Amino acid sequence: MDDPRRYVVIGGGLAGLASAVWLAEAGKRVVLLERRGRLGGRTHSLEVAPLRDVPDNGQHVIASGYQHLFRYLNSVGTRQYVAFPQRGALRWPGGRVVTMGTKGFPAVRALFGAHPDASKADRLRAATATLRLGWQCLRQPGDLADLTTDQWLRRVGMPETAREALWDWLALGIAAEPVRQESAKVFADVMATGIRLGVRHLRPVTIGYPTTDLDTLFVSGAKRVFDRQGVEVKYRAVARRIRIEDGAVTGVVLADGEVEPADAVVCAVPNSYIGGLLDELPEHDEIYSAADKLGYTPIVSTNLYLDRPLGTRAAMEALIGGAGVIDEVFDRQRMHGRGTLNGWLYCLTTSGAYEQIHKPHHEVVDEQMALLRRYYPAAAEAKVLHAQVVPMPRATFSQVVGTDGLRPGQRTSVPTLVLAGDWTRTDWSATMESAAQSAAKAVDLLLALPAAHRTTDRSVTR
Repeated sequence: MDDPRRYVVIGGGLAGLASAVWLAEAGKRVVLLERRGRLGGRTHSLEVAPLRDVPDNGQHVIASGYQHLFRYLNSVGTRQYVAFPQRGALRWPGGRVVTMGTKGFPAVRALFGAHPDASKADRLRAATATLRLGWQCLRQPGDLADLTTDQWLRRVGMPETAREALWDWLALGIAAEPVRQESAKVFADVMATGIRLGVRHLRPVTIGYPTTDLDTLFVSGAKRVFDRQGVEVKYRAVARRIRIEDGAVTGVVLADGEVEPADAVVCAVPNSYIGGLLDELPEHDEIYSAADKLGYTPIVSTNLYLDRPLGTRAAMEALIGGAGVIDEVFDRQRMHGRGTLNGWLYCLTTSGAYEQIHKPHHEVVDEQMALLRRYYPAAAEAKVLHAQVVPMPRATFSQVVGTDGLRPGQRTSVPTLVLAGDWTRTDWSATMESAAQSAAKAVDLLLALPAAHRTTDRSVTR
């Protein structure tokens, strides 16, 4: 390695993994510090010991516009594990289903009214409102940051049938917040990014999913890169403070008193864990304040092993017109081609789970099964063979009204210290693409450092 500097990445989530992989690809000497005993952060697999099965800690979807995420998957050799289906399904109580195209013209058509009860007038109003919405995404009104998504959809005249069938749950999926508190600016920014990508590539952005578990998709390939490139991974290494002397990083103080020597640092931790790490950075108060104001949003995922199939029409199905507890049901048999020896596995995701996050697991399971029985006739007599509830109290940063402009950039006043993570400033909301894009920006900043910043290796000190 021509560069003698020691690049330390704090955090083994997706942003940290991508940063370490890309720095290693550039021939840098990399050390990755992870506070836990495993990599993956908020995107990893969980073992169900009684079944010897490995579901995920939550179901993730992937947009075709996730350019930086696909760059990462190509780097770790797992791009082939993402599929983009031709269709999804909207399901109403009682089992009524509308199949919705996810590619090409059928996907565009769905934007203008997918509700089975929508009248011709409703569809015309939906088409007009959708065009108005798209225009305002690209040419945003000055007061958009002060509006909720609910207020914005009403202002553009989006009819209730179109909102019920598409827009409300789409907004919930984008920002993990109910539309009555979600920031319209967040929703508009993501939509604008999707529109520009669609125009650039001459095809609409569509939604897909992993066809394998999250460890295989994100972690295993990264470990192979680390082994090949000589990246050192230190587990149970809890970083407490980044040392800065004379305007440059010198090391990372760990909880056990050790100091990990560093010539450059990528701080890739969630906003809820940033406190204390940047104390020696001149603008740390501003960043801490932003991290605190961004807060966090809970998500609850439930893996249900049932004794029979639900009769899904698609791998991904949105539940419409219910209590808003579940936004998606994922059929893991269709997604992964898995067998049913342990039962039929369905993953149910609750975004903005402010009430559910505090409930006992058995109550969550009972709630989810009651909802499934409302939507799937085949679930009426279904029995739960096994259930796994995965509460994530700090799943993402909060994207409610008032959070616009809070996300810090990757650059800091210390050139050898950069930030990464989905909560830093990117073109996307709290998504895997946001994490990957932040890593790309952070790595680019470090790779652009002039040779004058090179130093000799430092010994480990206490």
